[in-house]
Amino acid sequence: QVQLVESGGGLVQPGGSLRLSCAASGSIFSINVMGWYRQAPGKQRELVANINPVYKTNYADSVKGRFTISRDDAQNTVYLQMDTLEPGDTAVYLCNADLQTAAFTPLRDYWGQGTQVTVSS
Repeated sequence: QVQLVESGGGLVQPGGSLRLSCAASGSIFSINVMGWYRQAPGKQRELVANINPVYKTNYADSVKGRFTISRDDAQNTVYLQMDTLEPGDTAVYLCNADLQTAAFTPLRDYWGQGTQVTVSS
């Protein structure tokens, strides 16, 4: 069984910063792409950023220059540093990992339970 557990969400004022963490645990053989998505009320889930095993990153246009994704493969953890936060960043942020649970098995997507980020004065 694989679990992804996020932490670091909360309430922050506009212009502030937060750092999200997501640790994957359980039966993990290898992790391919790790990423963060977000979903605001009444809106579709959208990709915020992802990072592949050779640390190539990809960001949504709305967060480029403000958010930074990174990963620690020794800890099976992905981070999202969020700076210069705006009210439009308010959403539930969900961690995603594309991984294998054993050798010679297909990659599967796993999701965390989500952490709330609220940007408000």
